[in-house]
Amino acid sequence: MSVDVDEIDHSLLRLLREDGRRTYSEMAEKIGLSVAAVKRRVDRLREIGVITGFTVEIDHAKLGWGIEAFTELRYLGTTGVEEIVRSAATLPEVQAVFTVAGESDALIWLRVRDMGHLKQSIDHLRRTGNVTGTKTMMILGSWMRD
Repeated sequence: MSVDVDEIDHSLLRLLREDGRRTYSEMAEKIGLSVAAVKRRVDRLREIGVITGFTVEIDHAKLGWGIEAFTELRYLGTTGVEEIVRSAATLPEVQAVFTVAGESDALIWLRVRDMGHLKQSIDHLRRTGNVTGTKTMMILGSWMRD
């Protein structure tokens, strides 16, 4: 279901993506609205489900988890989607599970400490459920749309 948002709403969303702790006053100044109007719009975006929460960005490399990779997983043809997600999501190194159509059945985003840890994580995934094959790609850099 698509919801009705205008350019001002999109501007507020961009500001909040840049800094989820940004105050209504800061946003009001940048957008040219009153603080009350900004609050009403943010509250409305939360009520209609466009804003689902606020989060923090973490520098995982500073915590010792700076290596990221994607691993394609192939499963037996009788494996259900729920089982694919469940089998991969149990590993703490797994950041996200994407079930996909095509040659692979799932794309797993991993975050690990070092190459040995990556090998250990992939070995664990290979032994989980009905995995018939893997292909791993190291992430060299990334860019994300705001």
